[in-house]
Amino acid sequence: MGTVGLAFGSATSGQGFDVAATVTSIVSIRQGVETAWKDQLTALQSQDTVLSQVGTDLSTMYSALTSLTDFAGVMAQKQGSSSDNNILSLSSASSTATAGSHSVVVSSLAKTSSMYTSQLSSSATSITGSLTFQVGSGTAQTVDVASGSSLADYAKAINLAGIGVRASVITDSSGSRLSFVSQTSGAAGQLTITGSLSDNNGNSLTMNQGQTGSDAQLTVDGVAVTSSSNTVSGAIPGVSFQLVSADPSSTVQVVIANDNSSIETAFNAFVSAYNTVAKELAVQSKVVSGSTAPPLSGTSTLSMLQQSLSGALFGGTNTGSVKSIDQLGITVAKDGTLSFDATALESTLNNNFDDVVGFLQNSDSFGQNFKSVVDGLGSTSTKGVVYLAQQENTSKEKALNDSISNEDDRIADFKTRLTSQLTAANQILQSIPAQIDQIDKIYSALTGYNTKG
Repeated sequence: MGTVGLAFGSATSGQGFDVAATVTSIVSIRQGVETAWKDQLTALQSQDTVLSQVGTDLSTMYSALTSLTDFAGVMAQKQGSSSDNNILSLSSASSTATAGSHSVVVSSLAKTSSMYTSQLSSSATSITGSLTFQVGSGTAQTVDVASGSSLADYAKAINLAGIGVRASVITDSSGSRLSFVSQTSGAAGQLTITGSLSDNNGNSLTMNQGQTGSDAQLTVDGVAVTSSSNTVSGAIPGVSFQLVSADPSSTVQVVIANDNSSIETAFNAFVSAYNTVAKELAVQSKVVSGSTAPPLSGTSTLSMLQQSLSGALFGGTNTGSVKSIDQLGITVAKDGTLSFDATALESTLNNNFDDVVGFLQNSDSFGQNFKSVVDGLGSTSTKGVVYLAQQENTSKEKALNDSISNEDDRIADFKTRLTSQLTAANQILQSIPAQIDQIDKIYSALTGYNTKG
């Protein structure tokens, strides 16, 4: 520990010394014990910053892997096409669809039943009466015309009744009429309307058939299929398509294929996420002579992260013809990063798609093993390497902060006592000339001798 000297000149000068500066010098020496603690705290906080970023990037890699290893992920996605969108337009192909080609012939479209009344000269004309509506084989329901109702009023009443019929008023150059459209498409929605309506002059409104409800007729791979709607689901497992027009003489090819483009994008995302982590760890490993070592340099955490990740690239069980990541277009560079060749992956997907799925998703496969390794390294699992390192640092930081806080309290108390003691001593030093002068006066009075000559 250093020493502090007091500079106050001659003891009899009355000059004293600078109490504040002296206290500051002594206290700064006492505070030196905290320097090592604060240095440790700074080092741990630097580690925390790196660990937090590595944890975030491991989480990104885990998400990228999940897209490839989950059964309902990108490997299950399908894309489809129609050879004639003017007849049949593909709506969707779910993960349950199977890749392949299907032949579809559309003989007729589904139609929705509709009826309408004869027209009135004005839509505001009052009407009377009631109509009974039956949709297909459903229960017949009657809607009465309220007194003084117009066509629009009666249409509104029908719609509010919720009977499965949509009513509206159609107005053109010849007048206005009521239109009724079944809310159930196909043959099952055929409308039957009975009853009578008349205007305020007693003229009856006749009921006319608009369109007869009928099901769509088509064949899928030679199998006759009917659909009450022009949106067809289930005729091809996992596939939904829209019938646009009918042409019994044309065969439409519906092709369902694996979504290789999305798979390649997902692989690229995984490789990019891996390289981000690999480069971060490489920076922590590099010690430049004459420079401060990176925060994680020499730690067991860094060693475990690097060894586990690199080892996972060659872990897991082989599946069929796919035995290593290079068949997926992934190669390992000398610096530990990965490169990705989408063309190589495309070839493997086209030739051995099921084996690629198995390589990623089978129990103890490469994909499942790698996902487990990443989960065991990150900060989201309570057993993760990064998580445990962060918890250990938090514990150490608390102990150091407690030590610093306790020492600060002791130093503050010491500073108070020291200031009081040195202030008292300084007052004594400063009072010496006056005391000497008083002694001189007493001596002179007693002896008659003047010490000051």
